[in-house]
Amino acid sequence: MPVALRSGEIQATATRGETLTEQAYQRLEELIVTLRLAPGAVLSEQALAAELGIGRTPIREALQRLAREGLVVVLPRKGILVADTDPREQLLVLEVRREIERLLARAGAARASPAERDRFLAIANGMEQAARKNDDIEFLRLDREMNGLLAEAAHNQYASRSMRFLNGHSRRFWYLHYKEAADLPRCARLHAAEARAIAAGDGAKAAAASDKLLDYVEKFTRDTVAGTRIPPMRHG
Repeated sequence: MPVALRSGEIQATATRGETLTEQAYQRLEELIVTLRLAPGAVLSEQALAAELGIGRTPIREALQRLAREGLVVVLPRKGILVADTDPREQLLVLEVRREIERLLARAGAARASPAERDRFLAIANGMEQAARKNDDIEFLRLDREMNGLLAEAAHNQYASRSMRFLNGHSRRFWYLHYKEAADLPRCARLHAAEARAIAAGDGAKAAAASDKLLDYVEKFTRDTVAGTRIPPMRHG
């Protein structure tokens, strides 16, 4: 049966200049990442359009984007399902994410505009505030914003396209397991350190901060996925 969301469960997060498709994408992605739309749930375009207050065409376009990123599965003549998640695959996601995010951090430090550097500083401040409050939803929203800004500031469309597939999977895995094994304040501070290094234009420091963040995320993942047969990666 299609999922029915509770009234008032979805909060608008739109900002000026965003298209309706982008608004729909951001809100649906957050619902999937935070498991309010659980793995295996059947989605209805009509129900989502009514709940979000957005037309069916932007909803359909947002779902198509989520399908390309692997967060939903479109089954012809059957419906749209929230994709299942395999915790062991997260280690493979991190192998790729480490290399691309290091590249984006270094490139962003070199190429970011003054306005983008200001946004990185604002994200760093927000991450530090989320760390103090232990606020998981705000952390996830800032994480998504930082990922998008990394893609913009690096001005490398090929690396950015690759990261789009990885980010939602990483955030959903985090939200699914962080209460068991993660230190949210520490992870937020590691994000803040990377954002500040990029804002300062220090490519080497930004790359090192990215590696330090991924070291922590990989440890968290291995602590969560007990008994995995995937051997540790050697970095450096």
